[in-house]
Amino acid sequence: MADVITNRCDLQCRGDCIAACPVDAIHGPMRFEDVEVVPRDERRARFPGLQMYIDPETCICCSACEDACPSQAIFDEDLLPTGSEHERARNAAFFAAR
Repeated sequence: MADVITNRCDLQCRGDCIAACPVDAIHGPMRFEDVEVVPRDERRARFPGLQMYIDPETCICCSACEDACPSQAIFDEDLLPTGSEHERARNAAFFAAR
């Protein structure tokens, strides 16, 4: 079981979830350090559709990222909101492609 970042993410990549993760399970198509140098209010325009993902093999389901997420976009994979079930597969596909 792992946590999943859903499309509720506001796409501003604040990094609160990344900083809160005790096992470094949150990754994306870009290094967060490269995103972090861009002012927060410009991130959505500069990186449209940028999504971070939680490695299901590394995640320990501690919920630290859930609590840290200002967008309330992270859920236990077994408790995904209705209509967000596809997010689990999208998350798994990201790590399968790595």
